[in-house]
Amino acid sequence: MERRTFFYFVGPSVVIMLLLMVAPLIAAIILGFHFITLRNVTEPSWVGFENYAYMLTDPGFWKALQFTLIYIAVTVPIQIVLGLFVALLLDQVRSFRGIYIAATLLPFIVTPIVGTLVFRQTFDRYGIYPYFLDQVLGLDINFFTKGNIPFLVFLHAIWYVTPFAVVTFFAGLQTIAEEPLEAALVDGANWFQRLWYVVIPGLRSLFVFVALINIMDAYRVFDSIFVITKQNPIYDNIETLMYYNYKVAVSFQQLGRANAMSVLTVIGIFLILIPFLYMTYKQQRESR
Repeated sequence: MERRTFFYFVGPSVVIMLLLMVAPLIAAIILGFHFITLRNVTEPSWVGFENYAYMLTDPGFWKALQFTLIYIAVTVPIQIVLGLFVALLLDQVRSFRGIYIAATLLPFIVTPIVGTLVFRQTFDRYGIYPYFLDQVLGLDINFFTKGNIPFLVFLHAIWYVTPFAVVTFFAGLQTIAEEPLEAALVDGANWFQRLWYVVIPGLRSLFVFVALINIMDAYRVFDSIFVITKQNPIYDNIETLMYYNYKVAVSFQQLGRANAMSVLTVIGIFLILIPFLYMTYKQQRESR
């Protein structure tokens, strides 16, 4: 391909990425150096690194970061393991496979706010799950007590994001060669041994890919927290970075600090993803 033709194809994408990603990031960095509220939004005052220093010493910021990391540590491994398990089941199905895949993808297709509202209503006081526990097991459980909210937030994340892992691993299973599996079967390997020594190594790059996407997804979680907690102040310890960023910008009306927090969040995402990016680069070098 000629260089000019290459730039014709790549140029529009690069321009769009610059406009949608780089330009807002530069704007956030600049705004983070200013004191901005809704009253002086047209005439912000320069404060230098004061906003960044404030956010780094803000207990709310570190509490939100802690909950976000717990959110990632709990949900991402479960999403990967459960996604692989469901993909293996779908790989064994021959009849009505399309229907099963469509049903699996349903949570991922539904609009996030709508899906979260439906999820919340099923666990609400008069939802199907409390009703079932009351009628069948005689248990009167209120899922929306303070101690149960993190469980609901984690459960929603698993329910909503796992279909992405399912589709990714299912597609990867279709690319695994039959010869190694047949050779392992001839050698007497059982199902688990074939899975551990043949299937999982063949999907290694997909594990890293799914982990990368899910971690980035977890960092920007907002709508599920917003809907499930209904901004009730008794759930102030259940805040992700994006949700706390929203509170700083809208509830506290500190737009400069909110922009500084956004920049710090991007830096944190890069620090978290660098090991995964290095693993991906190393795998690509080994596969050559």
